[in-house]
Amino acid sequence: MLKQQISNASRIPSRVPAPQHCIVDLRASLRYSSTTAGNQAGSGSQRRTPVLTVPTTGDTVDPGSQIQYWRRVGIWSDVDERLFLSHRWQTRNGIDKRGKLLDFLSSVLPEKIPPAKRDILGQTARIRTRAAFVKDVEDGMQVAPMSVRLTPHVLSVADWTDPINDPIRRQFIPLKSTLLPDHPKAVYDSLHEDDDSPVHGLVHRYPDKALFLATSICPVYCRFCTRSYAVGLDTESVKKASLKPKRSHWETMFDYIEKTPAIQDVVVSGGDSYLLQPDQLQLIGERLLSIPHIKRFRFATKGLAVSPVRILDRADGWTDAFVDLSNKGRALGKQVAMHTHFNHPSEVTWITELAARYLFAQGVIVRNQTVLLRGVNDDVRTMSTLIRKLADLNITPYYVYQSDMVKGIEDLRTPLSTIIELEKQIRGSIAGFMMPSFVVDVPGGGGKRLANSFESYDPKTGVSTWKAPGVAGDQTFEYHDPIRA
Repeated sequence: MLKQQISNASRIPSRVPAPQHCIVDLRASLRYSSTTAGNQAGSGSQRRTPVLTVPTTGDTVDPGSQIQYWRRVGIWSDVDERLFLSHRWQTRNGIDKRGKLLDFLSSVLPEKIPPAKRDILGQTARIRTRAAFVKDVEDGMQVAPMSVRLTPHVLSVADWTDPINDPIRRQFIPLKSTLLPDHPKAVYDSLHEDDDSPVHGLVHRYPDKALFLATSICPVYCRFCTRSYAVGLDTESVKKASLKPKRSHWETMFDYIEKTPAIQDVVVSGGDSYLLQPDQLQLIGERLLSIPHIKRFRFATKGLAVSPVRILDRADGWTDAFVDLSNKGRALGKQVAMHTHFNHPSEVTWITELAARYLFAQGVIVRNQTVLLRGVNDDVRTMSTLIRKLADLNITPYYVYQSDMVKGIEDLRTPLSTIIELEKQIRGSIAGFMMPSFVVDVPGGGGKRLANSFESYDPKTGVSTWKAPGVAGDQTFEYHDPIRA
């Protein structure tokens, strides 16, 4: 019966006819009004906001109607809009090697580097020149748990005139002089996911939910990755427990899910589902839809934040596959969603807006999960601006996570008191249904807990204790603030 339902669902067109008042394709007629939206990634130029108008057949986007922010990067100063909006071009022109990153930095940085606004160790004072900055990055990469991988979009929204303080740079590129010693309790698998893996690549921690790790690669590699033990290429400090995107590997996980009727909810992650081929995305989604007890699933991807071009590129089939699965799920009464990962307002550009509005027009549910990071978004103004920007794009702000206690990111972690104060200050200023949950994914496998639901917390020692009765009974878990907060 269910197979017949899926067959019927497959007759639904993969593209829902878009409302005439929405932006749904780059070929639609768009008009932009110039409004001052403040500096974006260090730019003081005016930003143009889209005005939704009735699409006119045959019209195209005027190449001069948007700020071509990537042209600020010298090596892409002659790249026109249509080329930048190609997913293939984005893939071919990303940076995935240490030497390429160092060459890029040498080409884009000013000769004199502005000083750090916050310097816990007081070691960045010697970084005053381009050469010194590049050398510090090289030294940082040698001890970083994550390899380098960056998209042209990410590299274009960073403010290279102030690289030490830039929130985009801090997320992806380490500076050796700012790294702090790991907390004694920090480990690479801080959430103990391996302990809750009945089969390789599947995490079954919560009674009715499973985490399906489909791949171990991403469009970008974040310094603070909670799965630095598995994601990306091997580094000098970590030999990765790689997860290949292979059907034989997935079949073992599907088999476990099919034989475990308590599982109703699946998160497809990795790695990043953006790096799955369209047919792989379709295969995983349709297989999950065919399992009677699966009521909902979501694909976790940072793609919308770091390479939104793929959502809009008509030559690429990833978005077609996703929308098709969303429509089939809706026809079956099952929810298929996208969970993305924005951390700073500067990551949102007019291309991001077009991509988000396109997904909304197609009926795709999109939620966001932010990680709280020191020097990136640990102040009320930045976090509230990000939440509002996402809400305006119909992306539901779902979670704000306390940074996990993984190795190599001590300079990015914040004390528990910070996330508690942020939630206190922001709550009430934004509609309740667009207010994210501020949570701690407690070390050791306790799962996600509201940040203010600790059993005890001593800001002086930095030790908080937690219980998760629905996951681990009476077991007590501990989270530790960074030693140098």
